[in-house]
Amino acid sequence: MPKKKITELIVGTNNRGKLKEIKDLLPNYLKIYSPLDFKIKSPAENGKTFAENSSIKARYFSKKSKLICLSDDSGLEVDLLKGQPGIYSARWGGKKGDFKKAMNRVFRELNKKDKNWKQKKIRARFVCALTIFSSNKKLISSIGKIEGSISPAMKGKNGFGYDPIFIPKGKKLTFGEMKASAKYKIDHRFKAFKKIKKFF
Repeated sequence: MPKKKITELIVGTNNRGKLKEIKDLLPNYLKIYSPLDFKIKSPAENGKTFAENSSIKARYFSKKSKLICLSDDSGLEVDLLKGQPGIYSARWGGKKGDFKKAMNRVFRELNKKDKNWKQKKIRARFVCALTIFSSNKKLISSIGKIEGSISPAMKGKNGFGYDPIFIPKGKKLTFGEMKASAKYKIDHRFKAFKKIKKFF
Protein backbone atom coordinates (compact mmCIF):
# COMPACT_ATOMS: atom_id res chain seq x y z
CA MET A 1 0.00 0.00 0.00
CA PRO A 2 1.12 3.59 -0.51
CA LYS A 3 3.13 4.96 2.44
CA LYS A 4 1.15 8.17 2.48
CA LYS A 5 -2.53 8.25 3.25
CA ILE A 6 -4.98 7.75 0.41
CA THR A 7 -6.48 11.09 -0.71
CA GLU A 8 -8.62 10.03 -3.66
CA LEU A 9 -10.15 6.79 -4.83
CA ILE A 10 -12.88 5.15 -6.82
CA VAL A 11 -15.54 3.18 -4.96
CA GLY A 12 -15.99 0.08 -7.09
CA THR A 13 -19.74 -0.26 -7.32
CA ASN A 14 -22.55 0.80 -9.62
CA ASN A 15 -25.08 0.20 -6.83
CA ARG A 16 -26.16 3.67 -5.60
CA GLY A 17 -27.28 2.42 -2.17
CA LYS A 18 -23.95 0.70 -1.57
CA LEU A 19 -22.05 3.73 -2.88
CA LYS A 20 -23.82 6.01 -0.37
CA GLU A 21 -23.11 3.67 2.56
CA ILE A 22 -19.41 3.36 1.69
CA LYS A 23 -19.10 7.14 1.17
CA ASP A 24 -20.61 7.69 4.61
CA LEU A 25 -17.89 5.51 6.17
CA LEU A 26 -15.00 7.27 4.41
CA PRO A 27 -13.27 10.41 5.73
CA ASN A 28 -14.55 13.77 4.45
CA TYR A 29 -11.20 14.88 3.00
CA LEU A 30 -11.20 12.08 0.39
CA LYS A 31 -12.05 12.84 -3.22
CA ILE A 32 -14.39 10.01 -4.11
CA TYR A 33 -15.31 8.83 -7.58
CA SER A 34 -17.65 6.10 -8.72
CA PRO A 35 -17.70 4.01 -11.93
CA LEU A 36 -20.63 6.21 -13.02
CA ASP A 37 -18.21 9.18 -13.28
CA PHE A 38 -16.18 7.27 -15.85
CA LYS A 39 -19.10 5.38 -17.43
CA ILE A 40 -17.44 2.07 -16.47
CA LYS A 41 -19.74 -0.94 -16.49
CA SER A 42 -19.37 -3.61 -13.81
CA PRO A 43 -17.19 -6.65 -14.51
CA ALA A 44 -18.41 -10.26 -14.55
CA GLU A 45 -18.36 -11.47 -10.96
CA ASN A 46 -17.33 -15.09 -11.36
CA GLY A 47 -15.61 -15.63 -8.01
CA LYS A 48 -16.73 -18.35 -5.61
CA THR A 49 -16.63 -16.15 -2.48
CA PHE A 50 -17.39 -12.58 -1.42
CA ALA A 51 -13.64 -11.93 -1.09
CA GLU A 52 -12.93 -13.18 -4.64
CA ASN A 53 -15.69 -11.06 -6.18
CA SER A 54 -14.60 -8.01 -4.19
CA SER A 55 -11.03 -8.48 -5.49
CA ILE A 56 -12.24 -8.90 -9.09
CA LYS A 57 -14.11 -5.57 -8.88
CA ALA A 58 -11.26 -3.73 -7.13
CA ARG A 59 -8.68 -4.82 -9.69
CA TYR A 60 -11.01 -4.08 -12.63
CA PHE A 61 -12.18 -0.61 -11.56
CA SER A 62 -8.68 0.42 -10.49
CA LYS A 63 -7.18 -0.49 -13.86
CA LYS A 64 -10.01 1.16 -15.81
CA SER A 65 -9.92 4.42 -13.82
CA LYS A 66 -6.16 4.51 -13.00
CA LEU A 67 -7.17 5.22 -9.39
CA ILE A 68 -6.88 3.33 -6.13
CA CYS A 69 -10.12 1.36 -5.77
CA LEU A 70 -12.10 0.37 -2.71
CA SER A 71 -14.64 -2.26 -3.63
CA ASP A 72 -17.23 -4.24 -1.75
CA ASP A 73 -18.95 -7.53 -2.31
CA SER A 74 -21.65 -8.32 0.16
CA GLY A 75 -24.80 -10.31 0.62
CA LEU A 76 -27.20 -12.23 2.79
CA GLU A 77 -26.68 -15.82 3.93
CA VAL A 78 -29.70 -17.71 5.29
CA ASP A 79 -28.90 -20.89 7.22
CA LEU A 80 -32.13 -22.73 6.33
CA LEU A 81 -31.34 -22.06 2.64
CA LYS A 82 -27.81 -23.48 3.07
CA GLY A 83 -26.24 -20.03 2.87
CA GLN A 84 -28.25 -18.76 -0.09
CA PRO A 85 -28.59 -16.23 -1.67
CA GLY A 86 -24.97 -15.56 -0.59
CA ILE A 87 -22.77 -14.30 -3.42
CA TYR A 88 -25.86 -14.31 -5.66
CA SER A 89 -27.74 -11.84 -3.42
CA ALA A 90 -27.94 -9.10 -6.08
CA ARG A 91 -28.78 -11.58 -8.82
CA TRP A 92 -31.87 -12.77 -6.96
CA GLY A 93 -33.27 -9.34 -7.80
CA GLY A 94 -33.09 -10.10 -11.54
CA LYS A 95 -31.51 -7.95 -14.23
CA LYS A 96 -33.00 -4.77 -12.81
CA GLY A 97 -31.77 -5.48 -9.28
CA ASP A 98 -35.29 -5.41 -7.83
CA PHE A 99 -34.75 -6.24 -4.16
CA LYS A 100 -38.46 -6.50 -3.43
CA LYS A 101 -38.43 -9.38 -5.89
CA ALA A 102 -35.30 -10.77 -4.18
CA MET A 103 -36.88 -10.59 -0.71
CA ASN A 104 -40.03 -12.29 -1.95
CA ARG A 105 -37.84 -15.05 -3.37
CA VAL A 106 -36.24 -15.53 0.06
CA PHE A 107 -39.75 -15.91 1.52
CA ARG A 108 -40.75 -18.40 -1.22
CA GLU A 109 -37.62 -20.49 -0.72
CA LEU A 110 -38.16 -20.53 3.06
CA ASN A 111 -41.77 -21.63 2.54
CA LYS A 112 -40.53 -24.58 0.47
CA LYS A 113 -38.19 -25.63 3.30
CA ASP A 114 -40.59 -25.10 6.21
CA LYS A 115 -44.19 -23.91 6.01
CA ASN A 116 -44.00 -22.72 9.63
CA TRP A 117 -40.77 -20.75 9.29
CA LYS A 118 -42.47 -17.48 10.26
CA GLN A 119 -43.02 -18.83 13.78
CA LYS A 120 -39.33 -19.65 14.16
CA LYS A 121 -36.07 -17.71 14.41
CA ILE A 122 -34.45 -18.21 11.01
CA ARG A 123 -30.74 -17.54 11.45
CA ALA A 124 -29.04 -15.39 8.85
CA ARG A 125 -26.11 -13.04 8.47
CA PHE A 126 -24.89 -10.22 6.29
CA VAL A 127 -21.33 -10.62 5.02
CA CYS A 128 -19.17 -7.87 3.49
CA ALA A 129 -15.76 -8.25 1.85
CA LEU A 130 -13.89 -4.98 1.24
CA THR A 131 -10.80 -4.80 -0.97
CA ILE A 132 -8.33 -2.00 -1.68
CA PHE A 133 -6.40 -2.27 -4.93
CA SER A 134 -3.72 0.25 -5.78
CA SER A 135 -1.38 0.84 -8.69
CA ASN A 136 1.38 -1.19 -7.06
CA LYS A 137 -0.93 -4.19 -7.33
CA LYS A 138 -1.20 -4.82 -3.59
CA LEU A 139 -4.56 -6.15 -2.46
CA ILE A 140 -5.74 -5.57 1.07
CA SER A 141 -8.97 -7.33 2.00
CA SER A 142 -11.16 -7.54 5.07
CA ILE A 143 -14.33 -9.40 5.96
CA GLY A 144 -17.12 -8.17 8.22
CA LYS A 145 -20.17 -10.15 9.37
CA ILE A 146 -23.26 -9.44 11.42
CA GLU A 147 -25.47 -12.25 12.69
CA GLY A 148 -29.22 -11.99 12.91
CA SER A 149 -32.48 -13.49 11.71
CA ILE A 150 -35.06 -13.13 8.95
CA SER A 151 -38.15 -11.01 9.59
CA PRO A 152 -41.44 -12.74 8.60
CA ALA A 153 -42.41 -9.57 6.69
CA MET A 154 -40.68 -6.64 4.98
CA LYS A 155 -40.43 -3.76 7.43
CA GLY A 156 -39.02 -0.28 6.98
CA LYS A 157 -37.98 1.87 4.06
CA ASN A 158 -34.43 2.73 5.11
CA GLY A 159 -31.22 1.27 3.76
CA PHE A 160 -31.29 -0.82 0.61
CA GLY A 161 -31.11 -4.42 -0.56
CA TYR A 162 -32.35 -6.99 1.96
CA ASP A 163 -32.37 -4.51 4.88
CA PRO A 164 -36.19 -4.68 5.39
CA ILE A 165 -36.07 -8.43 6.18
CA PHE A 166 -32.92 -8.62 8.33
CA ILE A 167 -33.12 -8.27 12.12
CA PRO A 168 -29.64 -7.97 13.68
CA LYS A 169 -28.98 -10.13 16.73
CA GLY A 170 -30.10 -8.48 19.96
CA LYS A 171 -32.35 -5.96 18.17
CA LYS A 172 -36.09 -5.85 17.51
CA LEU A 173 -36.03 -3.65 14.41
CA THR A 174 -34.97 -4.64 10.90
CA PHE A 175 -32.14 -2.71 9.27
CA GLY A 176 -34.88 -1.20 7.10
CA GLU A 177 -36.52 0.31 10.21
CA MET A 178 -33.29 1.62 11.75
CA LYS A 179 -31.86 5.09 11.29
CA ALA A 180 -28.75 5.02 9.12
CA SER A 181 -26.62 6.28 12.02
CA ALA A 182 -27.66 3.31 14.18
CA LYS A 183 -27.16 0.76 11.41
CA TYR A 184 -23.72 2.06 10.43
CA LYS A 185 -22.39 1.47 13.95
CA ILE A 186 -23.06 -2.26 13.88
CA ASP A 187 -23.40 -3.53 10.33
CA HIS A 188 -21.16 -5.86 8.31
CA ARG A 189 -19.75 -3.04 6.16
CA PHE A 190 -18.70 -1.05 9.22
CA LYS A 191 -17.03 -4.13 10.73
CA ALA A 192 -15.08 -4.77 7.52
CA PHE A 193 -14.16 -1.08 7.21
CA LYS A 194 -12.78 -0.92 10.77
CA LYS A 195 -10.09 -3.41 9.72
CA ILE A 196 -8.85 -1.30 6.78
CA LYS A 197 -9.51 2.28 7.91
CA LYS A 198 -5.87 2.73 8.94
CA PHE A 199 -5.13 3.26 5.22
CA PHE A 200 -7.18 6.49 5.25
